[in-house]
Amino acid sequence: MKDWNPDLYRQFEAERTRPATELLSRIPLNKVSHATDLGCGPGNSTELLYRAWPQAQITGLDSSQAMLEQALKRLPDCQFIQADIRSWQAEVPQEVIYANASLQWLTDHQQLFPHLVAQLAPGGVLAIQMPDNLDEPTHSLMRKVAAMPHWAEKIGPGAAGRKKILGIEAYYDLLSQVGCKVDIWRTTYYHVMPSHQAMVDWLKATGLRPFLSPLDEQDQAAFQAQYLHELKAAYSLRQDGNVLMPFPRLFMVASKA
Repeated sequence: MKDWNPDLYRQFEAERTRPATELLSRIPLNKVSHATDLGCGPGNSTELLYRAWPQAQITGLDSSQAMLEQALKRLPDCQFIQADIRSWQAEVPQEVIYANASLQWLTDHQQLFPHLVAQLAPGGVLAIQMPDNLDEPTHSLMRKVAAMPHWAEKIGPGAAGRKKILGIEAYYDLLSQVGCKVDIWRTTYYHVMPSHQAMVDWLKATGLRPFLSPLDEQDQAAFQAQYLHELKAAYSLRQDGNVLMPFPRLFMVASKA
């Protein structure tokens, strides 16, 4: 898959940063010396950690070199490393491991989450936010278009996008079994979008990537046009001409004993 596009991702930075801010607000720690942002992207979430604990060693981790370059320009006082979250090992135990909208791209959470808890210092916190929107029309319609014969042949079965995350009870049990006190909740945001095309622009930076990546430029435009047509049928315009885009997200803050 092609590298992430930081500029496209940042078009809706305020909306993407809002859940990151709310996740941070639920971390019950004042003194932090080491914190890591898993899947830091262009640094918008890392900046929140830096502002909260300016004396701490803040590390941003991402698999995308393009994202890391923008993050380093934004936060030259932080450390950034290119690595895979699944195999990451902290150099020292962390007081905070923070993952905003990154772990949903990975599978095997039954192994991954205990691995992350093991990187925490005693009393440390694993804070996670993941989109939980695969059943929303925004994402079911991606799969619908990709399954059409014309697109199925070009995209192939390997571009199915993200897998559905576990349920709330499963995450609670998973984290409590490894000795954590768990605060878990689900929130649905209703993002006010100026048009259906704005919804496509938002999703081009994230959910649409696996479907568009196998296509050439002309086919990408045609796929997006078909997807836009489906969105217009599923999401009606409000009286002021805007579109409401529901976006459920799952939050959890696990404090290690």
